[in-house]
Amino acid sequence: MKTDDFDFNLPEHLIAQAPLDKRDNSKLLALDKVTGEIEHKHFYDIIDLLNENDVLVLNDTKVLPARLYGIKNGTDAHIEILMLKEIEKDMWECLVKPAKRVKIGTKITFGNHDIEAICISEGLEGIRTFKLNYIGILYEVLDRLGEMPLPPYIHEKLHDKNRYQTVYAKTQGSAAAPTAGLHFTEELLEKIKNKGIKIEYITLHVGLGTFRPVNVSDVTKHKMHSEFYMMSDETAKVLNEAKKNNNRIISVGTTSTRTLETIMNLYGCFKECSGWTDIFIYPGYQFKAINALITNFHLPKSTLVMLVSALASREMIMNAYNEAIKKGYRFFSFGDSMFIK
Repeated sequence: MKTDDFDFNLPEHLIAQAPLDKRDNSKLLALDKVTGEIEHKHFYDIIDLLNENDVLVLNDTKVLPARLYGIKNGTDAHIEILMLKEIEKDMWECLVKPAKRVKIGTKITFGNHDIEAICISEGLEGIRTFKLNYIGILYEVLDRLGEMPLPPYIHEKLHDKNRYQTVYAKTQGSAAAPTAGLHFTEELLEKIKNKGIKIEYITLHVGLGTFRPVNVSDVTKHKMHSEFYMMSDETAKVLNEAKKNNNRIISVGTTSTRTLETIMNLYGCFKECSGWTDIFIYPGYQFKAINALITNFHLPKSTLVMLVSALASREMIMNAYNEAIKKGYRFFSFGDSMFIK
């Protein structure tokens, strides 16, 4: 299976640069994964596509404003870091630009010496590990100094940090938003509950894999970076009951999907647990946890477009993407949505 099999031509003007004024006004393409039938709707219509007793699983991770701009001590060199994950207390794995200027022992200061970062190890592809020194509570300092880590294809400035968070974001720790959830409003979630649809939450902190393209020609040779996940006992019980009763489990986003499939692969059921996953889902994978998926439109040749091509077929996904391009759908993080049912 070749990476080029998941390529497609996307006009640049269809890459969404900013969120819509109203989250749930985005377009929604509904794809039947059995027949290939396509319907064009808006996201607020999702309630009509959900059935009583369905279980909707959302990722409650919260994005850190973790892009920081600092100065290398003893020089006037500007250094950018993106904090990816906390390895242990105040020790962070970061993506650094320009990485060649940062060696073991390098010190970088941010703000008015609000944070000092000391490089303690060097990794591949611009990765460095830093020990952070600061006064106060780190997340409060980041709120003052940090910028949201928007993907590189977004060139417009984000004026409201909250628009790169889901309305249900709770657990701090992501380097990127679980963007399929950005379409939900509190009012829409309430309507969904009132229809008799259960809403459950898991956590997966989105990490480096989001920023890395597939740069091998053979899909199976790609190595995913690991990301931390958690599931509560309460959520596990609801999901096991849904499985037992043959009710649909609908994941919101590829992050929720990867978490649910990881847990089911490990234990054969859902259970309270936490851990690190590097699961890579591509065509040929047999889904054990989910029945349907709410997602966005993904980058060409990305692991995400491979995942959705495993749930429907590659041919159905490429056909749906071509249809979306013809209809002027907006792509990627701030773009429109898709329901694979």
